[in-house]
Amino acid sequence: MKLSKAKLNHYLKSLPAPLVGIDEVGRGCLAGPVYAAAVCFKSEIDIKKYKDSKAVDEITRRKLSESVQRNHHTAIGIATVDEIDQFNILQATFIAMRRAVEQLAEQVDLKNATLLIDGRDKIPKFDRYNQLAIIEGDDKVRLISAASLVAKVARDQFMTDLAAQFVNYGFERHKGYATQFHRDQIQKFGPSEWHRQTFAGVREYC
Repeated sequence: MKLSKAKLNHYLKSLPAPLVGIDEVGRGCLAGPVYAAAVCFKSEIDIKKYKDSKAVDEITRRKLSESVQRNHHTAIGIATVDEIDQFNILQATFIAMRRAVEQLAEQVDLKNATLLIDGRDKIPKFDRYNQLAIIEGDDKVRLISAASLVAKVARDQFMTDLAAQFVNYGFERHKGYATQFHRDQIQKFGPSEWHRQTFAGVREYC
């Protein structure tokens, strides 16, 4: 669905509650898992502050993510590097999203929930929920913005921690994305166990 922000948010008010925002991070990386977050607001606290994680700096992103987790229902789902290589990145992204929703369902009654998903695709084999895929949803819908913040901060921290064990790749700098530095380090040292062996830029050196 692609509507103006105002028309979209007016339409969302007509959907069955609760509403759940879902977004992923790490889909385009050469290394590391893919993360998805699911968020359900509990109140109006700080909602107007939430923005797409790509639109704010790291310090602001961390503060906003902390606010989301402190004031609202949140859950994170992860798909591993092995799952990415086995099923492909799109299917692994759906796996992470399902896991996030399933964890959120332990906190909130999602019986009549509507899932608001960033992007063009609904989650397949998940017919128990109403779903709405929203193009540029992370910019237009606060719930999805909140999910993008939580997922981004969590995955960035994971990759930063991973850098201490795999010092040759600079994970703390690029978080696994395909920067020229990262590509050069893969070529120089070969892939680590955290690199996606089916991805161009990695598989050539496996």
